Amino acid sequence: MAYPQELVNEVLDYLDSGHSVREAERRFGVGHESAARWRRLRDGNLRANRPHPVKYPKDTVRLALGLAYGGHGFGLDEVAVMVGVSAPTISNWKRRYVEGGHMDIPEIDLGEIKHLSPDRRARMTGEELEEYIHKLELKAAVLEGTVKVLKAEGIDDLSNDEKAAIVDALPASFTVTEALPEVGLSSSSYYYCKAKPERPDRYERARAAIREEFALVGGKRGYRYIRQRLREREDPIVVSGKTVRRLMAEEGCRVSYAKKRRSYSSYAGEISAAPDNLVARDFHAEAPNEKWLTDITQFSIPAGKVYLSPVIDCFDGMPVAWSIGESPNAELANSMLEEACGQLADGEHPVCHSDRGCHYRWPGWIGICAERGIVRSMSRKGCSPDNSACEGFFGRLKNEFFYDRDWEGVTTEDFIGQLEQYMRYYRDERIKESLGWMSPMQYRKSLGLAA
Repeated sequence: MAYPQELVNEVLDYLDSGHSVREAERRFGVGHESAARWRRLRDGNLRANRPHPVKYPKDTVRLALGLAYGGHGFGLDEVAVMVGVSAPTISNWKRRYVEGGHMDIPEIDLGEIKHLSPDRRARMTGEELEEYIHKLELKAAVLEGTVKVLKAEGIDDLSNDEKAAIVDALPASFTVTEALPEVGLSSSSYYYCKAKPERPDRYERARAAIREEFALVGGKRGYRYIRQRLREREDPIVVSGKTVRRLMAEEGCRVSYAKKRRSYSSYAGEISAAPDNLVARDFHAEAPNEKWLTDITQFSIPAGKVYLSPVIDCFDGMPVAWSIGESPNAELANSMLEEACGQLADGEHPVCHSDRGCHYRWPGWIGICAERGIVRSMSRKGCSPDNSACEGFFGRLKNEFFYDRDWEGVTTEDFIGQLEQYMRYYRDERIKESLGWMSPMQYRKSLGLAA
C-alpha cells in the first residue's frame, strides 16, 4: 500500500518528537513496521537492495548443527568460523530444521572435521574475507564505544541511553541498523533515546561547590571531607559519598599522592638498651595524655633541609607539641618533649612511643622521661608499622602541605614559618571524620577537656 508523502512526513515528525512507532501506529493508522522503515530509509540506515539469501549445501547445514549442538564442546562462534557461516544462521537452522521436526541433531564423527582448517579464513573468497573483517571491526568499535561511555564503571547492566551512546560513538563506516544487534538495542528504543530532550544536570550546583571546596584545600582532601563541607555550606548540598566521589572524578578533582620517598632515619645502632614495645600497635587511648607517639621527619627544599619533631596524642591525633629546626639534633627532640610535658596535669604519666632513633636513647631524652615520669616505649628494629600512626600523620602532612608545591625561592626561615602555621591549622581547624567532623582542639573543647 502506498502512503502519501505528506502522511509519511507527519509520522516522521511524530517519531522525532519522542514517540514510539507503536504510538504512531495507533495515531495515524499505519503499520509500525512501515513507520520504522520510513525512519531508517530517511536516515540512510536501510539497504536499498538487500542481497538474496545464501543457500548453503546440506552437508554444511548438517555439519554446523552437529558440531554446535551435538555435545562436542564447541561454542556457536567457534563452529561459525569452522564452517564459514554466521552464528545467527546456525541458530536459524536449528529452529527451522531441528525444532521444526525436519531432522534430529546430526551425529558427527570427529574424524569428519579433521579436514577443516583451524582457521577457515585461508579458504575464504575475497568477498567473504571482507565481510569477516567488517564484523570484527564492528565488534572492536562496539567495545571501544563501551569504554568511552562507561569509562571505568564496568559493562554490566547497560541502560538504553548508554547503549544508544555507544552506537553514536561508532565510526561512520558502520550503519545504525547493523550496530543495534551488537549492543542489544531495538530500533525503536534507539530512536526514542535519540529523541529525548536534553535533561538538565541535577548535580550542576553540587559540581560547582565541589570545585570550589576542592580548590580551597589546594586539592589535598578526599571525597569524605568534600561531602562534609557541602553539608556545612550556608545553602547545604546533601549528596551521598559515592555521588561526591563520582562527581569529583568527572570534574578532575583528584587528590595526588606522591610516591613514597626514602624517609629520614635517625637510627645510629644500638647505643643503649631499648625499652619494650608497650604500645604493640594499639594506637587507641581512652583519654588525653595516655599514649604519645613521636618521630622526626625531614623536608628537603632547594634552600636546604628542615626537620619536624612532633608529639602526637593517640586519643584524638592532636599534635600536642612540636619543634622545627634545620638540624636533627638532640635539642630538637628534647625541647619538643619539654614543651609537651609542660601541658601534663598532676598524676599524668603517658607512655611515649618512638622508633629506635638515637635521639630517644641519648641521656638528655632519658633524663627528661625519668624526671617527668614518662614511660618509654620503642618499636622493634627496622619495623616502621610499630609506629604507623605517627607515620600516617607525616603522610597526611606532606600530601597536604609539602608535595606538589614549588618551593623554589623559599628560604628555610620562610618554610619553617609556613610549617608552623600548618601545624596550628592541623591542631585547631583541620576537621576529620573520626572526630565527628571536628578538629582535635574543637573535639576536646566539645568534651570539656580544653578551654
